[in-house]
Amino acid sequence: MTKENYLEPRKIAIIGDRFMKTEIFKEHLEKTCGNNHLFKELELPWPDEPMEHGYEKPGMAGLKEYMGDPDEIVRFIADSEIVVDHLAPFSAKMFDRLKDLRLIAVSRGGPVNIDMEAARKSNVKVVNVPGRNASAVAEFTIGAILAETRLIRMGHESLRKGTWRGDLYRADVTGKELSQMTVGLIGYGHIGTRVVKLLKPFGCQIVVCDPYVELSEEDKENDVQQVDLDSLLNKSDVVSLHSRVTKETTGFINREAFQKMKKGAYFINTARGPMVDYQALTDALTSGHLRGAMLETFGIEPVPPDWPLLKLENVTLTPHIAGASLRTVEYAAEQAAEEVQRYLSGKSPLNPC
Repeated sequence: MTKENYLEPRKIAIIGDRFMKTEIFKEHLEKTCGNNHLFKELELPWPDEPMEHGYEKPGMAGLKEYMGDPDEIVRFIADSEIVVDHLAPFSAKMFDRLKDLRLIAVSRGGPVNIDMEAARKSNVKVVNVPGRNASAVAEFTIGAILAETRLIRMGHESLRKGTWRGDLYRADVTGKELSQMTVGLIGYGHIGTRVVKLLKPFGCQIVVCDPYVELSEEDKENDVQQVDLDSLLNKSDVVSLHSRVTKETTGFINREAFQKMKKGAYFINTARGPMVDYQALTDALTSGHLRGAMLETFGIEPVPPDWPLLKLENVTLTPHIAGASLRTVEYAAEQAAEEVQRYLSGKSPLNPC
């Protein structure tokens, strides 16, 4: 008996974009759940157009970042029972209008585009894909550390402008190797643990700070040390941020935190912007207290064109692309399809929100 004839056809709305493609969602849904379901597809223009933020729009306060007009999304979903989504919003008012909706499979690490309290009140199950881009972000983090510590960005920028920086070979200018450094990771979840695995072959000392996790036996065998935040900031030549944004972590990498870091240290942020005080970071870089920084995410995206950090020579900046990889797309679509199949079969979800 095939999937096609043992599962009753259901109405499934797919809302993708130009990263999480609708056709990839559908391909995995058909493979996992059968092709007899009533699929409908909508593509949103992200990342060619920026996301919106719930605090900026009336009626969207339960959401952090999202894309899509609520009325258009409701009209598209209509009487669908299941939605497979990436960025489309789901606010309290939208749930009131989506009477037939029972499951949202959101292909993100966290359901920040969904009002979860409203979802529970409306009896709509929400599942997600934790760690979907952990591998991509971990790889990117290693590249960010090397770009800063080995002066790759500095050499590139000067040569692109026509200047041959032979002085970068000077002993008082060149960078240390990772084997000479201590790297500190703030936050030790899906991404942080992968970063450690990638760092180990470099031979650096690794310290981590995360009050909500315990080190594994493998970590202990590999001499990974768990320390408090102050100790990490004081010891580390490189500080890499991998926490989630919460009330506790919003703005916690502040002026005091930068002052506690070693003179000449590097700061890497491939996590989220709201955790960082950017004026304090600018001052730490301008004064020379920090030798460099690599920033992948920001408090406001896109960043303003007159932003002071854009003008500093000791900063590498990228437009929130660390999690962008084809593996992320395929893995997230595969896991979302698996959650839909479990719902259709009456099984418990793997990753309920």
